[in-house]
Amino acid sequence: MKLLYDWLKEFVPVTAAPSDLRTRLSLAGVAIDSLEDSPAGPVLDAEVTANRPDCLGHYGIAREVAAIYRLDVKPLKPKLKETRATAAAVRVDIEAPDLCGRYTARVLRGIKVQPSPDWLRKRLEAIGQNPINNIVDVTNYVMFELGQPMHALDVEKLNGKRIVVRHAAQGEKIKTLDGAERTLTKDMCVIADAAHPIAIAGVMGGAESEIGSGTHNILLESAWFDPTSVRRTSKALGLRTEASYLFERGADPEMAEMASRRAAELIQQIAGGEVLEGVVDVYPGRTPEKKLELSREEFLRVMGADVPDRDIEEILSALGFHPVRNDENRGSQDSLLAVWECRQPSWRQDVTRSVDLVEEVARHYGYDKFPPRLPTAKGASHALPHAAALSRLRERLIGLGYQEIVEIPIVDAQRDAIFRPEGLAPATIGNPLAENASMMRSSGAVSMVSAIERNLNHSQRDLRLFEIGKTYQMKNGEPLETPVLTLGLTGLSREKTIHEPARASSFADLKGGLDQIAELAGGASWQTAQTSWLAAGRTAQLSSTGATSVRFGIAGQLARRIADQFKLRQDIFLAELHLEPLLQAIEMAAASRRFVPFPKFPSVERDFSLILTDGITFKQVEDAVRTLNIPELERIEPADLFRGGQIPAGKFSLMVRVTFQSAQATLTDAQVGDYSVRIVTALEKNLGASLRAT
Repeated sequence: MKLLYDWLKEFVPVTAAPSDLRTRLSLAGVAIDSLEDSPAGPVLDAEVTANRPDCLGHYGIAREVAAIYRLDVKPLKPKLKETRATAAAVRVDIEAPDLCGRYTARVLRGIKVQPSPDWLRKRLEAIGQNPINNIVDVTNYVMFELGQPMHALDVEKLNGKRIVVRHAAQGEKIKTLDGAERTLTKDMCVIADAAHPIAIAGVMGGAESEIGSGTHNILLESAWFDPTSVRRTSKALGLRTEASYLFERGADPEMAEMASRRAAELIQQIAGGEVLEGVVDVYPGRTPEKKLELSREEFLRVMGADVPDRDIEEILSALGFHPVRNDENRGSQDSLLAVWECRQPSWRQDVTRSVDLVEEVARHYGYDKFPPRLPTAKGASHALPHAAALSRLRERLIGLGYQEIVEIPIVDAQRDAIFRPEGLAPATIGNPLAENASMMRSSGAVSMVSAIERNLNHSQRDLRLFEIGKTYQMKNGEPLETPVLTLGLTGLSREKTIHEPARASSFADLKGGLDQIAELAGGASWQTAQTSWLAAGRTAQLSSTGATSVRFGIAGQLARRIADQFKLRQDIFLAELHLEPLLQAIEMAAASRRFVPFPKFPSVERDFSLILTDGITFKQVEDAVRTLNIPELERIEPADLFRGGQIPAGKFSLMVRVTFQSAQATLTDAQVGDYSVRIVTALEKNLGASLRAT
């Protein structure tokens, strides 16, 4: 909304500089984005929120200025020279009172259509409007002055000298002022004459009744239309206008007749002619005036500090609430019990409660004048479920060098399909804002890959990212949210220095980090797995250890065909874990964790160089050893892997390092030898392993 400083001064005698006005309006809640010069004077560009349609006109902003500087707003008093004549009267019928709450019509005769005077053209151009002719320009001028959309039409083109506000017939057509023919539906509101529609209510006029150079008699339309109806009509027709923008947000119904008088006054001044006496005003939507109450007690409760009575009354008066102090009528003279009765202005439908009046006073008095304080606590605070476990998990990830990201879970449907688990019903958005944001993500991987893609496109090559978020699906017709932890790794694990060469990240780096996370959950095991978006042979599943194995999630390298599809030239490593079972395991592990004294007796290590058949995993070797239930068995680790050379085809050499330790005594060579024999025998029997010759 562009505002002319000199135009504002016509309604409020402000003397502050435009720069000061910009600052004060912004602090009061009407953000001024910029201040520029124009041939018509300084122009302020205001950002008006959707709940403040009263600020979509210079007169509405003038009220805000008056409240800021404690000034009086000049009342609107258009002066008309009306002519007694009834022959040109127009009949108005509202057949759709649910869509049109008020309709006014005023007839002007003998006007002359011509270019607008310089002052009018300069003001319209300064606020971004193209001048057309003096009649149309006046209706636009009044719209930006009073916030009331208007329309002028040629009376002689009206069939039957009649205006009918009604629902459109299904499939009814109208040619609008932009030259396009539009097909209407029965839920739309139209302005019609006795034969056919002449305008789409609240959106755009029709071409048949357009003002032209040969027009001499006009009808000024000023009305109030239902905001929801105008919004739906505008969206359905793909037709956005200044009028629809205002009506959608809720115009002031009481301003309709005043705006009509103001427009008639200006037209008479610059286009001549005569204004026929009286106005047709059909007002089925009139509502009784609403009373509001502001108490000092409520103000102190909300703001925690006081404001002088004079400031409260001056602010509310300038904004049109007409405050009246009435606590004396309640038998109290205590200023702390002061109460003001207010009237809700027709242009402030957003102010409905006492706390709204508190906000009006506070923002104009100045939020900076209220001392900061914490509100009184009304109850004990409670931690969110799994809060402690989630904090430990986040700290561990950050300690491993991962950076947390937050991604919007609305994704492109085609991308989501790449990572969507088989058989899962996606959660599709019914009214997407964009084609590439039409679905709630089915997997955290789709967002992680997009984040990596975005970073790589901005030359950020070395990444360790994690996101704690949710995935979505439909189950039995209902949406289901699943918390997940997603990790992404790419680029260098170690940069080149004068001491060490650079080293690229690998799956081992991702697995090592996941093993560190699994330690919080009491350990985990790995099994081979397969999924469509991870590379075959480079995919593994992470599960909890213990009697009942719970699947945490999956990890691996992004399949090359998918990486190429996203134009990712680096190797990308991903992991997606189900958060709920992981956090539960972390909590259980934390609850059962006990201090174990450091061992007093030394440990003993034995290496076993095994020849194994391709396909046998280290997990199978570890399970075969642990099934022996050797009490002194501390840990089992892979120490070396070798293929080729003297190793037969289809075989590989794996060195396994086993550590023994006793809490009661130092182990003897005989004990360790016995354990070694048992281990070798178990491996030979269960896995067909053999010891490699030294």
